[in-house]
Parts: sequence; structure tokens; C-alpha cells
Amino acid sequence: MNRHRATSQAHTAPAQQGFTLIELLVVIAVIAVLVGLLVPAVQQAREAARRMQCSNNLKQVGLAFHSYHEVHGCFPSGYIADTLTNQPTRSTVTFDGPPGWAWGTLILPQLDQGNLYAKLNINLPCWLQTDPQWVQTTLPVYLCPSAGSNTGAFSLGGSGIVGAATFGRSNYVANVGQEEPWGFSQPDWSTVADGPLYRNSRTRASDVRDGLTNTVFLGEHHPIISSKTWVGVVPGAEVCANDPARFPATACDHATTLVQAHSGPSSSEPGIIHAPNAPTCHVCQMYSEHSGGANVCLGDGSVRFISEFINQDTWAALCSRAKKEVVSEY
Repeated sequence: MNRHRATSQAHTAPAQQGFTLIELLVVIAVIAVLVGLLVPAVQQAREAARRMQCSNNLKQVGLAFHSYHEVHGCFPSGYIADTLTNQPTRSTVTFDGPPGWAWGTLILPQLDQGNLYAKLNINLPCWLQTDPQWVQTTLPVYLCPSAGSNTGAFSLGGSGIVGAATFGRSNYVANVGQEEPWGFSQPDWSTVADGPLYRNSRTRASDVRDGLTNTVFLGEHHPIISSKTWVGVVPGAEVCANDPARFPATACDHATTLVQAHSGPSSSEPGIIHAPNAPTCHVCQMYSEHSGGANVCLGDGSVRFISEFINQDTWAALCSRAKKEVVSEY
């Protein structure tokens, strides 16, 4: 009797059910939708973090500029060069000469890089260092995380280059103004350059009559277009697009654009203004891999994100130092 009851209970126990094929497909579809929603959100969050780090880098550099001003009574030059002494290493086209050290080198002590600065022989040309490893140093403060993995030193090129050099990379350039003075074959750029930082400039805060808060000093330029350096300028070097097939509208430019950029309009390109990320993609303009624009550091040390859709006249006004333009909201 007990055996019969146990057998009966075994037959009446409910059978275990699994997922049907339709239910499984629905679950997979839901997971796919969730992943499709999550991945872009994660990518956006990562880019936001990279953009913030990039902004923080420029903030540090901006503060270093002001510390330099307190010590020397002026902001650092775009780069320094002997343009007057007749010597074999001086360019007969741009008048660039030694030593060539750029703003990125000059402010190293203000960026807590005094040890590196002490290892550089500032009395020698930047391309003739007895121990060249130091000019090849990678400095994270000069690298924007959004610029990708291309962070190592790079070799300069150019048919008229006076000395082979491999320099550490920078994703930031100094603003020379609207005009491109390297298009003028003259030793003194003070009457041509209308921005705050140019060759042998000694710009004081009081010289920026448009106001430090309305004047761009630094901005981004990523190696997606061309390579820049924190070290200096080598006479005769050329700056060319890293991917000419992708950026066919830009030609190679003079060595100055290793460390500087301009906004336009210029005498050589009347009416053309290169706002950040402008589709002309010139090696002499500011350009980032951030979506929608690029970070810039203003003369007061603050950092702003400039939309690639900024009014072009406003952008040009922000890049001059003393033209008394009225800068509208941007």
C-alpha cells in the first residue's frame, strides 16, 4: 500500500520546465538592446573624463605661464631664436636661428620639472644637445588623453633642416594671433604677429589690451593631423600632415608650426579663419579629437571649451591681443 502511494505521488509531481526558444531569443534581444545603450554611455563617460584631464593639463600650463610672468616680468616667448647673427644654421627664408627653445621648455621650472630643465643645455641649440634623451622626454602634462596612443617622441623632417632631431611630443600649441608671421621673410615679427606669443616675444600682461580674459594663449592640436613638440623649433624643419590622404587640403608648413598656430585671417589667406576643428584641417590651426570643439587656455589662466561652430569673427577676435574687437558671447 505504501509502495503504491509513493509510486502515485511520483507520477503526479510537476515536470520542470526550461526556456522556450522564443523566450531565449527575447532575452538575447533585450540584452543586446541594453548593451547597445550602455556602450555609448560608457564611451561618453570615458571621453568626458579624458576631456576633463585635458582641461586640467591646460590649467596647469596656464598657471605656469603666470608664475613665469612673476619671475621674468613677461610671458614666455613662443620660442627664442637669434634672427640677426649671420650663421650657417640660420634659415634664409624665415630667419629662424639657434637656440630655438620653445615656450614648453621655458616654463619647465614652473611645472615642477626643474630637474629636467637642469639637464638641458639651454646655451646650445635645442637640436644639438650632448645628451639628446632629455629632449625626447614624454611629459604627461603636455599630452591630451583624447589624442590617442601616439604619445612618444617623433623625428623632425624637412629638406632644409639644419640638424636631425627627435623631440618629445606636445598636444598643445601657442597662439601667434590671426596673422601667420612665418609667411614674412623678416627677422622681427613684433610688427606682424598680432597674438600674444610669437618668436622672441616678451609680452607683458599690460600689453594684452584686449584683456587677458578675452585672449587665447594656448590650445590643442592633436597628432591626428600633425606632430607638435614642447621642445623647440629647428631651422628648416617642415611640419606636414601625418595622413596626407586623409587631410589633402593642408600643405607642409614652416618649422614655427611645431609649437605655434594661428587663427586667420592672414595676408596669405585673406578671409579664411580657422576655428578649432575647422574642416580645412591645416597643420597651423588648432584641432582636437574631442567631439564638437577644443580646449583653449586664455590669458588669465582659465580654460574654456570652444565650439567648432563658434562665430568665426569671434574666434579671430579672441586670438588677437590688442585690436580692440568686441568679443560677443561664446
